[in-house]
Amino acid sequence: MRAVVQRVARAAVTPGGAIGSGVVVLLGVAARDDDGKTARLAEKVARLRVFPNENGKFDRSLLDTRGAALVVSQFTLIADTGKGNRPSFSHAAPPELAEPLCRRFCETLSGLGVPVETGVFGAQMQLELVNDGPVTIVLEA
Repeated sequence: MRAVVQRVARAAVTPGGAIGSGVVVLLGVAARDDDGKTARLAEKVARLRVFPNENGKFDRSLLDTRGAALVVSQFTLIADTGKGNRPSFSHAAPPELAEPLCRRFCETLSGLGVPVETGVFGAQMQLELVNDGPVTIVLEA
């Protein structure tokens, strides 16, 4: 499981939801991912200290700032580009596995106290965001 986490001032996905201050999480699910990886990654995102304290140092998390998460499933994060120029998605989870794991990721984040909005799984989406920093972190579970 791979997540690209971007700190944002605001973000929206169509179709889907919108948030103010918080993070956009682009979430890719691999074929070998499971509930354990999903929970660990959600907890990492909730506790990731990418928001500045009063001295400007990264010392605050979504939980500390009461920020929100906009989670957008993105199987292309699991692309393999090792052979040629066309990405292979053979390591990405099939939709029947990926969708429940994406849902559990969001449920875990929400259960930790993070307000969560999402895109629509499997849909063609348009994502608009205003990066704050910019701060972008890649996480893997």
